[in-house]
Parts: sequence; C-alpha cells; structure tokens
Amino acid sequence: MVHVPLTPIGRARASFCDDNTFESNLSSLAAREEQLRMRRAEVHAGWGEKYAGRVHAKGKMTARERLESIKDPGSRSFEVGTFVNYGLKFGDKGLQSPGAGVVTAFAQVHGRWCMVIANDNTVASGSWWPMTPEKIQRAQQMALRMRLPTIYLVDCSGLFLPEQSRSFPGAKGAGHIFKMNSLLSAAGVPQLAGVFGDCIAGGGYMPIISDRVYMTEQAYMVIAGAALIKGAKSQKMTSLGIGGPEVHVHQSRCADVRVPDDATLLSCLRDEVARLPSSGADYYRGDAGPVDPGFPAAELSGLMPSDHREAYDVTEVLARLCDQSLFWEVMAGSGEEMICGVGRVNGLYTGFIANRQGLVGNPDDPGAKRPASILYKAGIAKISAFSRACNADGIPIVWLQDIAGFDIGAEAERQGLLSYGSNLIYTNSTNETPMFTVLLRKASGAGYYAMAGMPYDPVVQLSTTLSRQSVMEGRTLAIATYNTKLDDDFEIVTQDPEERAAIEKGMASVEKRIEADMDPFVAARQMDTDEIVEFGELRSYISMLVEASYQSTGYRRIKNPRIWSLHDLAVLTEGLR
Repeated sequence: MVHVPLTPIGRARASFCDDNTFESNLSSLAAREEQLRMRRAEVHAGWGEKYAGRVHAKGKMTARERLESIKDPGSRSFEVGTFVNYGLKFGDKGLQSPGAGVVTAFAQVHGRWCMVIANDNTVASGSWWPMTPEKIQRAQQMALRMRLPTIYLVDCSGLFLPEQSRSFPGAKGAGHIFKMNSLLSAAGVPQLAGVFGDCIAGGGYMPIISDRVYMTEQAYMVIAGAALIKGAKSQKMTSLGIGGPEVHVHQSRCADVRVPDDATLLSCLRDEVARLPSSGADYYRGDAGPVDPGFPAAELSGLMPSDHREAYDVTEVLARLCDQSLFWEVMAGSGEEMICGVGRVNGLYTGFIANRQGLVGNPDDPGAKRPASILYKAGIAKISAFSRACNADGIPIVWLQDIAGFDIGAEAERQGLLSYGSNLIYTNSTNETPMFTVLLRKASGAGYYAMAGMPYDPVVQLSTTLSRQSVMEGRTLAIATYNTKLDDDFEIVTQDPEERAAIEKGMASVEKRIEADMDPFVAARQMDTDEIVEFGELRSYISMLVEASYQSTGYRRIKNPRIWSLHDLAVLTEGLR
C-alpha cells in the first residue's frame, strides 16, 4: 500500500464546543433547514396531485417516479438545480415552473453514477420554460466533465410559448441542448433516451443523438405536432400517427426499440447501463474501503455559527467529512489563513482547500494577529501550488469557501496581490481535474472567484442555507453608497432632522435589498449555485461527487500515489523528514 501520511484530526465535540453553543447553533439553523426541506417538497410536487393524477390516468409515471424506478433500489439520487425559477411567475396567468419543469439528478444505475434528465410531466406537460434549457445544459456539462452516462427521460410538449422569447434565442437557448448532445457524443459519453409521451420540436431533437432510443406505445417524436400541421396544411392527423413508434422504430429508424409502457422502458434502460464498463472507483480505492468519519457528519449543523462574523475551527469540519477523520495537511508552515491537504472520502483520495476563521499570525509582524477568511500573499501562493499539484496528480479538489475576500490596502498592492491572484485564477481556469465548490457561509468579492466559485467552472457548486454571495455586505455597501454623507466613524454628518431621516431610510433600504439578494434561494433560482443542501448532507453529496470523479477511466490522468507531485511539494516546502 502506497504511503500517504494521513494523520488523525479533530476532537470530540464536547471538548471544544459546549452544549449551550452547540444547541444554539442547531436552533439557529433549524428553521433555515426546515424551510429548505419544505421548499424541496414543494418543488418535488410539481403542479400538485391533480396533475400527477392526470399523468397516472394515462397509465404513465411522473418524472420523479421514473427517477425512483431507474435508480438502484435503496440508493439515493442527488438532485441539482432543484430551485431554478423558484418563486418566479410566467405568462399572463402568472404560472410557476417548479424546478424549471425538469428534474436533473445524479443517480446510481447498476452501481454506475449517471446523470438523469427528466421532463416534469406534471408541469405543463414537461414544457421548456425560461431557464429550462440552461438547467438541462448545466446537467449535460456535469456529465461531460466526469464522463458520466447520461439518461434522458423525455416527455416534453416543447417550449412554453408565452415565454418563448426567453428560452428560444441566445447563446444558451434551447438549441444549445443539441450542441451539448453532440459534444457528449463526440467525447464518447454514453447517452440513452426513453421517450414516454409528447416529444415536440426541440423535445423531438433531444433524444435523437442518443446511442439508444426507446419509445413507449404512447410516445411520439415530431418536429411539429398535429395541431400545427392541421393549421398549416389543413390535414387531419394525430401526433401519434405522424411520429409514433410505428413510424420511428420501423420506418425512419430515429428510434431503436418500442416497448409497451413506462416500467418496461425503464427496465430496458437499466439493462443498457448494465452493459457499460463498471465503475473504476473500486480500482482507485485499492484495499481501502469507504469508512465513516471518526466524528459524526451530522454534528456539522451544530458547529456552524449562523452569524458569519463568528469563528469556528475548519479542521473540525474536515474531521467530519474525511474517512476516519484522517487528513494529510500540506504546506502547513505557510499561508496560515488557508488549509490545504488530502483525505479519503468514500475510500478515494480527495484534495481539500478551506478558509480558516478567526485570527491567524501575521508574518510581517510576528507579535500581531490578523483576520483569517481573507486571502493574503502566502495563502494565495499556497493554494495555487496545491491546486496545480492536485491537477497534476489527478486528485479531485473540494473547495470549502467561507471567505471575506482579498487583503486590501497599500501594503497588499505593494506585495503584488493582483499578480498572485491572477496566478491562482489561471490555475483554476486551466485545471482539468474535477473541482467541486461548497459555499459554507461567506462567498465575498474576488475571493469567491479565486476559490473556484461558479464563474471558474467547478463541476458542481453547492450552497448551504447560510451561504451569502456578494461583493460586499449590505451594511458595508450602504456606507459606501452614502459615503459623502458620513464622517470617518461612519456617522451621519447632517444635523437637519429631515435630511438625517432620509439618509437613515436610504441606508436601511440599501442594506435590506442587498441582504435579500444574498439569500441562497435567490442564487439557486437564477443558477448562481447548483444546489442548496443541509450541513448534514454535505458528506453524502461530496462522497457521491468524488466517486463519480473516479468512475470513468482513461479520459484523464490519475497518478498512483507513489508518484504524486504532492510528495515533492511537501519535501520542498516542509523539509525532508
């Protein structure tokens, strides 16, 4: 067995977090996470029981019933994009589109992680709404980055026409889905399609590039449905007659197999996945099986203060994410505000980069302390080098963000933080190893970008209910907005009662608006994050993503740990032991 110097980290919860603090944190988080569960259930219900009943009356399953049927029994699926369009209303009738009318989820099929993309047939017959194409493309991109088999469960009546101008044109409009189909095919990623019902216009194109296409007897694929053809050509016909399985399986050959019903089709798709190569994850585990952390992951909910100004020990977070709470910290002697290292997750080596909180030493003034959760020169250089080494070694990276931004001021500029930051941005922009980002709490300013935030293309970005994305906090922005009206202590200068009241009202309004914009559900609604998760789910989500990273073999470099660049980096920075 290759020696990687993993050592125990973490402490029993009671030794560093007393019961009162723990219960207070739990209580503060409980309402947020209960809201998350309720809103998930709301999205999962689609347009409600009435519309699910209509689907069942046709002898069909709903999208989530299909997802449940295709995945391995007893396994969990991991949805992404749950809250896209959450709370938005469309068209003259003010209709909502829960989850943008499509379910996208990682699911295990015969032990292989797959990306499942299923039109929600309880929401306007699976129509594409504004943001539906982008959500589908995001799921396709995740599959492409990790070469995961992609399964389309198609039941789509085409664009939601009252909002066509917001989903048809543009660089990421509906047509870009088919380009993603093509890129997946060109990369050799298996694509399987099941067509269950309406499959009109773009919905008709979506399955065609798939390697295998199955249709039920109720399914049809058409460029234009019967209603449109009747209007254009005055012909009497049905969509099933135009593009049903009789046409596309036996005549056009646009589909491969016809089956009687949903259950049979889903079973056939499972059989197709079983023919694919098995997962490489066990090969890369070697003789190390998955082992739970030494400290319960469920404790994270009580260790995280809801107030982002309160500190916590991020090592204790790592101790509740890594197998057996074992971790190899690399370059511990520099950039104290950052922690970099390797642990196993689900038995597989994973790199972690995390922001420390509280106060850390100041190398420019050994007797002084300075705030952590900020990127200083040494920390930037440290995580750049670690990120490059993980990329060279093929180790997936998990970024645990709780960052207030970059160091600022005259000394920071003299030290060349712009240059160091550019180096880090270049590294993260060109890495090929899978990277996953978790926004634990703060995700502020350019620090959010530098720590592999969404603009720097992590495969998946997760948020918690405490996550806050912003350039600056609401109070800070209010001060900046009204700076000319304030003194050096940020107190309002004027003594005029009416003017003072107007300034106070204006600052309060700015602060309130910015605070509302930082709500993680706003980020999820507009696809600025992929999913909101409970702290107790983090270990499960990360385990799935890491295993999916190691599933497909041969498409990226994965070095055996004997020849890791990380060993060289450790020797050069910490000295030979």
